[in-house]
Amino acid sequence: MQALVIHFDDEAETAIRGVWRKLAKAGIPVPDAFPPHLTLAAASAIPRKARDAVRAELRMLALPSVWLASLSTFTASENVLMLAAVTDPELIAVHTAVHDVLAGQVRNQQAYYLPGSWMPHCTLARGVTDAQVVAGFAAVFPVPPIRAKVREIVVTDTTTGDTEVVVSAA
Repeated sequence: MQALVIHFDDEAETAIRGVWRKLAKAGIPVPDAFPPHLTLAAASAIPRKARDAVRAELRMLALPSVWLASLSTFTASENVLMLAAVTDPELIAVHTAVHDVLAGQVRNQQAYYLPGSWMPHCTLARGVTDAQVVAGFAAVFPVPPIRAKVREIVVTDTTTGDTEVVVSAA
């Protein structure tokens, strides 16, 4: 699986890793194999042509700051503890542009990330029990809003961890 993800600036990453440390101290498993991020899209593969098209499209857009403002949870196939992002027009514009470009160029897109289904967030813990969700809230609540500036948007291979920068804010 390959994912198109936003990596955050150093200050936001440090803040999120601080939340991860509090969770880990409370015995909650954290996803520290990958840097803190927000996923825009995921598919079995994002080929070179699609990456180049996304790169060209995103160069025409302003990359917004992402406000991670709500400690929350959801359950799909597993419980996830997260910082939900504010879905402002700028973030939605970037997400929509990405999916407009990827349409017809990638296969097996994960429906969870498609427009209309997407819940933008930064994962704090995944695959946790109900009791761990409660303990996680107790360990970190309240989490002050984090203004996460976009450092870069990358394609990440979710198996190997290999990344390729598509757009850099620097």
